[in-house]
Amino acid sequence: MTPPAAVPGPGRSVIWIEPAAPAKPPEGAPCNGCGLCCLAEPCPLGMLVSRRRTGACVALRWSAPDGRYLCGMVADPGAVTGWTRPWAVRWQKALARRWIAAGVGCDARLQALPPA
Repeated sequence: MTPPAAVPGPGRSVIWIEPAAPAKPPEGAPCNGCGLCCLAEPCPLGMLVSRRRTGACVALRWSAPDGRYLCGMVADPGAVTGWTRPWAVRWQKALARRWIAAGVGCDARLQALPPA
């Protein structure tokens, strides 16, 4: 893991990012799997599967072959929820893509800063 990145804001926090993770894209640009948003806090779907409102999402997965973070609810929902029947996996993937707005673009208003 790389040194922590500080996320500025009123509740400034420190998160740990995989060293090979790509840099955060500009808002509106396609998601590149930097993971910053999911490491900072779970999205509404992540809140359901993580059962928490703060901290890193438990569904977030690092993919070394891809060199990026992936949403586990899209990549392998059965591993996240335990529901592994083929129809349930298809349903979870479709729902997750819609809920996380896959393909819409980066909407994270976060900026990673090197530790001071």
